[in-house]
Amino acid sequence: MLSIGDHEAIVVGAGFAGLHMLHRLRQSGMDATAFEAGPSVGGTWYWNRYPGARCDFESHDYSYSFDDALQKEWVWQERYPAQPEILRYLNHVADRFDLRPHLRLQSRITSAHYDDDSGRWTVTTDTGEQATTRFLIFATGALSLPQVPNFSGLESFRGSWYHTANWPSEPVDFTGRRVAVIGTGSSGVQVVPRIAAQAEQLFVLQRTAAFVVPAHNHPLDPERDAQIKSDYSGFRQRALESFLGIHFDTEPTLAVHTGAADRIKAYEDRWRIGGAALLATFPDLLVDAAANETLADFLRQKISDIVDDPATAKALTPYGFPVGAKRLIVDSDYYQTFNKDNVELVDIAAAPIEAITAHGIRTSDNHYEVDTIVFATGFDALTGPLLNIDIVGKAGIRLTDRWAAGPMTYLGLAVAGFPNMFTLAGPGSPSVLSNVVRCTEHNVEWVAELLEHASDNGVSAIEASSDAESAWVNHVNELSEATIFPTANSWYLGANIPGKPRVFMPYAGGLPAYRQTCAEVAEDGYRGFHLT
Repeated sequence: MLSIGDHEAIVVGAGFAGLHMLHRLRQSGMDATAFEAGPSVGGTWYWNRYPGARCDFESHDYSYSFDDALQKEWVWQERYPAQPEILRYLNHVADRFDLRPHLRLQSRITSAHYDDDSGRWTVTTDTGEQATTRFLIFATGALSLPQVPNFSGLESFRGSWYHTANWPSEPVDFTGRRVAVIGTGSSGVQVVPRIAAQAEQLFVLQRTAAFVVPAHNHPLDPERDAQIKSDYSGFRQRALESFLGIHFDTEPTLAVHTGAADRIKAYEDRWRIGGAALLATFPDLLVDAAANETLADFLRQKISDIVDDPATAKALTPYGFPVGAKRLIVDSDYYQTFNKDNVELVDIAAAPIEAITAHGIRTSDNHYEVDTIVFATGFDALTGPLLNIDIVGKAGIRLTDRWAAGPMTYLGLAVAGFPNMFTLAGPGSPSVLSNVVRCTEHNVEWVAELLEHASDNGVSAIEASSDAESAWVNHVNELSEATIFPTANSWYLGANIPGKPRVFMPYAGGLPAYRQTCAEVAEDGYRGFHLT
């Protein structure tokens, strides 16, 4: 092994969370380095380059707030930023704060082992390099480990195939080709209309229909940009005080107490606005199944109105789970795409995929000849990126063993038995149930302040207590049970990964309550942590 030095802090990942963490630590005067598996900064916004890849939060919300000059100087081009624009933004941040000298790109961390005697971590990369550190901070992202297709016969396929989460850097031309897209989560919904515009024939293989709402995306209005920037602090504060970390006006009454005509008008108004605002129309939509069903019925009617063929419309219509229990998808023209003559929906819940063949895909009732397959099969979310690394804590305990029955964290930030190790937007934090940039910014500042506290007070080791961790996990579970979130087989519960424990992983209490709890922990001398 080649030793590449000792550091005060190592950050794993150089996406939104990792870049901010690196900058914040260096602001504190710490010797910090970030390791990134990719050849560029950006994290998930580097790898997910598929046609149509776009954020489902608006540009001004999905951006950093920690530097006023940065947020005022950057001019977003669209209401919902596309992948190339987000990647340009993150590269700008890396340059603006002179972070590149402190980045090790194309260095994937494969193991991280804690030494009880020295109190330091040793990390190893896939290139055989090793580094040691006092503090180890994982900014690996919730959606960074692709769910790799595991279909029989894939090696025999004579055409080309791609995964949306590992797209080639060069453009892929689908003109004149017969294409199959497998998966209709967010990535699949975004890529389908773009491929349909080129391909001779497109088969969309759907296992579970999704709720999709329109983005109504458009070039950003300069007047709107100026308006937000004139009171950016107020704009940010309103976001921080909202459940999702993004401000939506909510009706003053409950959905179940609102007359049908007024309720539909409220939904229509949100539909015209576009985006996830629909989920914030009424305050009871995420906690009351009956209230949620009123929104589900509204969206089902929209599908019927948009899709011409009744059988296709019916197959695209979700039943059996509430709106938002699986991530609400925001996109443009998805349902309209099925009105094209070259697009066919294939129900693989009714006729499952049996094998990939040399010339296509065989289901239980048909064979679809295709030249290209696109796998939009999602991610091993939240825990996958961490468990994919050989992490060994105090007394030789492995994270895979500690989390065998599901993730255990304190505040989504620390794990008992793993001193001086922190996770940003990890399981047990609001993470994917919030505007994740607001969540990561909070986590970055909180961890940095904890490390400064440790430095000021001669603390060498910081470890979550088992009791605090257990209490937090129980609290997270109780909160989720009071909502509609656990009622669907979603990736929030790991249901898309065979054999993964079915545990609802994010904190469902909202960003304001989470921030308040973290503040109280800090004010109480970092209650629940052993500081030695």
